[in-house]
Amino acid sequence: MSEVLILITTESNEIKAKNIAKLLIENKLAACVSLKYIDSIYKWEDDIEETKEIEITIKSKPELKDDLISFLQKMISYDIPQIVYKKFQADEKYFDWLNKII
Repeated sequence: MSEVLILITTESNEIKAKNIAKLLIENKLAACVSLKYIDSIYKWEDDIEETKEIEITIKSKPELKDDLISFLQKMISYDIPQIVYKKFQADEKYFDWLNKII
């Protein structure tokens, strides 16, 4: 089966987000990491917050999920980091490439 793991998190600091992305690749926890600049609106401690963030989308293997979560919980600057994930079916060529990388 050609399943890949897509995990999405956010970081408030651009330099830190890029460092996290590079470390994920260097440590073979991800084959590819995409960064996207977003505006977020959310409730925190009874206030509505509005901030600019970097969304970090991680493409990896399903079996690395626990290692990824542990890594991100240590690296992300938020008290409660957003960590959401799902397994997806991938095109065979992309699946093969991902598995050669990590």
